[in-house]
Amino acid sequence: MATRTLASRRPWLLASIAAALSFYLLMDGLIPGVALIVLKGAAVALLAAYAWLRHDSRDAHLLALVMGLSALGDMAMELDTTAGGAVFFASHLAAISLYLRNRRMTITGSQKAAAVALLLLTPAISWLLVANMEGAFGVALYALALGGMAGLAWTSRFPRYQVGLGAVLFVISDLLIFARMDIWADSPIPHWLVWPTYYIGQFMIATGVIQTLRGEHVDAEPIAS
Repeated sequence: MATRTLASRRPWLLASIAAALSFYLLMDGLIPGVALIVLKGAAVALLAAYAWLRHDSRDAHLLALVMGLSALGDMAMELDTTAGGAVFFASHLAAISLYLRNRRMTITGSQKAAAVALLLLTPAISWLLVANMEGAFGVALYALALGGMAGLAWTSRFPRYQVGLGAVLFVISDLLIFARMDIWADSPIPHWLVWPTYYIGQFMIATGVIQTLRGEHVDAEPIAS
């Protein structure tokens, strides 16, 4: 019953979940490389479609841009990590713009501290994870945008334990990637946890933002269900 309800009312979300699960189960080369890259990109691209179609507002369309760039980054990462990182950097800048447009009116001291910690600790930890590798400065610069995105998500007016936590999961996913580049190069932990933490984080962000916008009846009614 729950699956049928999701399929009828949120087909883009159901398709996204199906693509994400399929990629996770097939990512060890069980299907051809190009098909696997497309499947990977489809998971978050479908979240972009969900954001665009579920609400006709500038914030929803900006969220769709964030998710669309992330989907391109997912695919680019399979071909060239530098190009993929550049696309994700652009995605983080778009997300920063979204969260700056939707700052929480009242932010407590603990919330500010958490945001500052995300902003500063994310690049610091990332640097430590790759300090002995070429390109460490670029990783730290990317991680500064990542931490800024997460910190602003935490202090935005969107649900903190949905959108904010989703952004934190995104940070954890990228830290696992950086760990896999050096200190955890021989560990299976990043291999199995990078995709779930990343996708679940993106899913929480997309649904949390759209649910907030729809609940407030911002701008126009949704274009499609």
